[in-house]
Amino acid sequence: MGGSSWSNKSYTNKVRSRASAGIPTFDYDSKIKSGAASGVHPDLDIKGKIREARDSAAHPESKPIGVVFDVTGSMRDVPARMQKKLPELMGLILRKGYLKDPQICFGAVGDTYSDQYPLQIGQFESGIEMDDNLTKVVLEGNGGGQNRESYQNALYYFAHRTSCDAWEKRGQKGYIFMTGDEHPYLTSTRLELEKHIGVTG
Repeated sequence: MGGSSWSNKSYTNKVRSRASAGIPTFDYDSKIKSGAASGVHPDLDIKGKIREARDSAAHPESKPIGVVFDVTGSMRDVPARMQKKLPELMGLILRKGYLKDPQICFGAVGDTYSDQYPLQIGQFESGIEMDDNLTKVVLEGNGGGQNRESYQNALYYFAHRTSCDAWEKRGQKGYIFMTGDEHPYLTSTRLELEKHIGVTG
């Protein structure tokens, strides 16, 4: 993953193409709500899978960045705002030279006790593919009303089910950013880790 490079032109062309075809930006979410689709999008279903951030000819010093959104309640609108600002985010990172070869993995989290889609994690990408992953998120908008959401499951996934050259080759840690307006649960149960991540044993 992460072999391509970011281009504002590619982003603009994709936005215009969707608009001209009458396709919603978060098309999969629209299909879920209309009953035309069900389940986490296959590209964001991480049960039994590892997400990788690898060096490539285009990005020899890859740096993994996880960006995870709370999509419960009013927080479900945040991914749409982020999607509109992707060019600004990438411009800031690359133009200012904060990171040479960023690879961004977008994800979403909800409440494992009340939501149908409490954990959705895309791939690490360097180019327009990150827009593809972000716009496949289901913006569920529920939550359980316990003043807690299952943020800890996303953190578990990034800690135990990712493989990154930055760490394995250079001993460099990546970054993870998470939006939320509640507390995490203090622990993850074996059942939810098995159900959503595929942890066994």
